[in-house]
Order: sequence, then structure tokens, then C-alpha cells
Amino acid sequence: MTCTDFLSKLTDYFDGQISSELLEEVRAHTAGCRHCEVVLSTTRQTIQVYRDNELYDLSTEFQERLHTAVMARCRMK
Repeated sequence: MTCTDFLSKLTDYFDGQISSELLEEVRAHTAGCRHCEVVLSTTRQTIQVYRDNELYDLSTEFQERLHTAVMARCRMK
């Protein structure tokens, strides 16, 4: 499995819509690919935050830094 294959199956993975064979491929790939493991982990955490409906108070300074970083990243693409 390549990183592109992994990313194309990510939604199916979280929806539980993949075969047990493909699930094993995903697990094997993320065990050996740090980048995809991070994607899987952060996606899982993001879904959990939305499910929990938790709100986080962010300091004004952090909000500004985050906004600046996101805007800089968007300009790079």
C-alpha cells in the first residue's frame, strides 16, 4: 500500500467500509509510515473532538499565530 492508496481509503476506514484484508494493509502501512500514522491519529482525534462537542478557549495570541500560520500555508499552495 502506498501513501496515496492509504489516503484514498481513509474515509472508508473511518466509516468501517473496508474489507478485513484492506484493514490489515492499512494497519501494516501505518505501522511503517510515520506520516500516514500521524494523519490517521490526528484524523481520529479530530473526529473525537467533534463527537464530544468540546469547545476550547484559545488565547488571542494563539488564535493570531494560528491564523497567520494557516494563511501563510495557503499562500504557499
